[in-house]
Amino acid sequence: MDKRLILAVAGSGKTTFIVDELSLEKRALIITYTNNNTRNLKGSIIEKFGFFPENIELFSFYNFLYSFCFRPFLAYKLKSKGIIWDIPPQWTNRISRNDLKYYLTEDKRLYHNRISKLLEQTDIIGDIKKRIEKYYDELFIDEVQDLAGHDFNLLMHIIASNLKMTFVGDFYQHTFDTSRDGNVNANIHSDYNKYLKLFESKGVSIDKEYLNKSYRCRPSICKFITDSIEIKIDSHHEEDCNVILIDTKELADEVFKSPEIIKLFYRENYKYDCFSRNWGDCKGENCYEDVCVVLNKTTTTHYKKGTLNQLKPVSKNKFYVACSRPKRNLYLLPEEMIREYKQ
Repeated sequence: MDKRLILAVAGSGKTTFIVDELSLEKRALIITYTNNNTRNLKGSIIEKFGFFPENIELFSFYNFLYSFCFRPFLAYKLKSKGIIWDIPPQWTNRISRNDLKYYLTEDKRLYHNRISKLLEQTDIIGDIKKRIEKYYDELFIDEVQDLAGHDFNLLMHIIASNLKMTFVGDFYQHTFDTSRDGNVNANIHSDYNKYLKLFESKGVSIDKEYLNKSYRCRPSICKFITDSIEIKIDSHHEEDCNVILIDTKELADEVFKSPEIIKLFYRENYKYDCFSRNWGDCKGENCYEDVCVVLNKTTTTHYKKGTLNQLKPVSKNKFYVACSRPKRNLYLLPEEMIREYKQ
């Protein structure tokens, strides 16, 4: 069966691509990570067909894990009462992986980052693959770059299922892990080429070209990202815009106070009384015209030295996400220029 990983840059239309692949004839399973993208996909599917077809199922990742994989095989036996999102206590790392206390709290809730490991440990992966093959003709996994830890191991098992599979994601938009648990797959996102080889070893073909241009970002922004952050991205647009470093107090105040320009902070955006988000939280959003990315002290230093490509990987990825949000102009604002507004 055809299996492929499509590497998609920010704003390249991966949601549109997935929806275009859907039909009323084939039974499709779509799995995505963020709630934002689940809503986006649902809306786009309804827009295409005029309704949500019965032959298409859309799951957020943990809904898929719990409802499709866990409940049919283990829910009755383990009497589970849902998922807990807290990190498991340290003492659980010292107990056997055959001990249910490793996976369940005293009140029978499943640790979210160990559900995939539980499926593996209870030897039901084969049953899950058969269930996928029984109910679906094709599988799409969006935001595949966010699968890590035990969840990535589950993905590697599922790839062996006998149906068409399409994985879509942007390696450099990996800003958080679904199931970080100690050192399990802790470094799979540290090396781009090694990451791709993990898929190739399972017979998955890699496509780096189909979604390598952004419909959102203008050429100057793509050039800034490519040259400064060293993440390759091109634009479908010919009409350009501006990347503006704010270096006057007057412009800093004007942009900060503008209700039409979102301010994206590295963290703690709530400490500023303005229209704002954090860098990583805006992933998947496509609704901003002009965007102001606020540079914290570390990022400002790297910007001045021309070493933004040397930011720590997670910070670099979040900065890339933030800089690739605007449809028009990108403002870069050193946080020190608006420190007086911090609450």
